[in-house]
Amino acid sequence: METSAGGRHLSMIRSFHLADFLTLANAACGVLAIFAAMAYLEAREPRRLMVAMALLPWAFVFDVMDGRVARWRMRHSPMGRELDSLADVISFGVAPAAIAYGAGMRGLWDLVILVYFVVCGVSRLARFNVTADQLSAGAGKVTYFEGTPIPTSLVLVGVVALAAWYGRLGDALPLGTVDVGPGTLHPLTMLWAVSGSLMISKTLHLPKL
Repeated sequence: METSAGGRHLSMIRSFHLADFLTLANAACGVLAIFAAMAYLEAREPRRLMVAMALLPWAFVFDVMDGRVARWRMRHSPMGRELDSLADVISFGVAPAAIAYGAGMRGLWDLVILVYFVVCGVSRLARFNVTADQLSAGAGKVTYFEGTPIPTSLVLVGVVALAAWYGRLGDALPLGTVDVGPGTLHPLTMLWAVSGSLMISKTLHLPKL
């Protein structure tokens, strides 16, 4: 039984293409970024948060490379597309939210917005996959993005990186805090709300390069 199970695992790995391994590297960068943000909360060493943010541009590099390698080798598969979406949710959805939380956006309304941001990212990727299926059924090709692509969340990570560079983390976050009803809001978190809303927009069409 153990040999049979091991054989199935190896068989699945053998079914991966080179582009799939690049996609998994994207996901690994995202997971490591989340771990680094958690380590920052424990040790309060800013360099750990900087490491978390530095990993995400690498995730983006792997995200770009997997698509180019797949086109170069002409190896596209439904599994590869699903892997890409799952990796993007980790690296450009959950990780930027975890970094924001680690940086100090931990008020009640901050949490609501960060959850909204991640949910928007998941919804946006699911919609893209459905759209791609519909077009491919008619021998078509996705020529535009409906809503902003989820990797645009790197802009948010850049904002936190700039704040960290100037020592503006925690209570010193830019724009301060405001009390709204039963909870606290860091106005800076509104950037995550805007980003999430743009991702699920149906009126914003961007050409797919």
